Amino acid sequence: MTTKKDKAVGIIGIGSYVPARAVTNKDMEAIVETSDEWISERTGIKCRHFVAEDEHTSDIATRAAERALKDANLTADDIDLIVVATATPDMLFPSTACLVQHNLNAGKAAAYDLSAGCSGFMYSIATASQFIKTGLYKYILVIGAETLSRLMDFTDRNTCVLFGDGAGAVVLGEVPEGYGILGVHLGSDGGGGPLLSLPAGGTRIPASEESVKNRLHYIHMEGNEVFKFAVKVMGEAAVKALDHAGMQSSEVEWLIPHQANIRIIQSAAKRLKMPMEKVIVNVDRYGNTSSASIPIALEEAIHDGRIKSGQTVVMVGFGAGLTWASTVIRWHHK
Repeated sequence: MTTKKDKAVGIIGIGSYVPARAVTNKDMEAIVETSDEWISERTGIKCRHFVAEDEHTSDIATRAAERALKDANLTADDIDLIVVATATPDMLFPSTACLVQHNLNAGKAAAYDLSAGCSGFMYSIATASQFIKTGLYKYILVIGAETLSRLMDFTDRNTCVLFGDGAGAVVLGEVPEGYGILGVHLGSDGGGGPLLSLPAGGTRIPASEESVKNRLHYIHMEGNEVFKFAVKVMGEAAVKALDHAGMQSSEVEWLIPHQANIRIIQSAAKRLKMPMEKVIVNVDRYGNTSSASIPIALEEAIHDGRIKSGQTVVMVGFGAGLTWASTVIRWHHK
């Protein structure tokens, strides 16, 4: 008796979109009591991008998706499923993925959102790939998209300087054996949920005059606690994904960490004994774009030629939940 072998699944197309409006640290000085030096030294961030007034999460997700489809040489008609990882949906329902499905005219695609904070893209890659592995679907769009500028408290200098808007999308499909997703690790600790949250707007604290007055519709974060958690978990999560793949960190050519803070990124690199020259970093230009940060960084590194076919890439992130996730991919260039 023979056992049916799972298909090898990887990224066959990628695209990203960052809004045109660039907001530098100098610009932030005019909004809140802060300084370029203070932001740069603590986070490594120099600039971030904000959506225009008429741009929404579904819009930027759609733009990134269109670019990924073009890169994959596919059309929206080819897509079986759309998964949007976001903490900033257009609305509670319908899902942002359904809005993107309509924008793309992807008539046969199922669609749903996935909420795992900044780990959302990695969670989505892990879950969506299973549909292809088992043969249920052939092509899936996975999108990480955020308009965090709409949820930032611009009176809170500890949070409003950190985040930016953007979207990254990939098309998942079958790749040759030995390539694609080799290892995955997902984790969560709901006890840390209050450390990073948007308290109001759900059923626990519905919108009211009081919730607005108390600024509960903005991002709330215990920065020091989140930092300590991230420093600990990033390296551990990457190692566990490598264990799942049966690999060592010495076999990794590139590390793509969630772009939250340069000191956290440096800590993850140190844990994996990887020189910073092998770490993809763009937090200085985009800030923390949550679920969009890893696909934006991946897209840049692929299209500027740094990541080459056959190379092994580790992607690792952490976020609200608290959640963490990592993936090992052997890149396959079409």
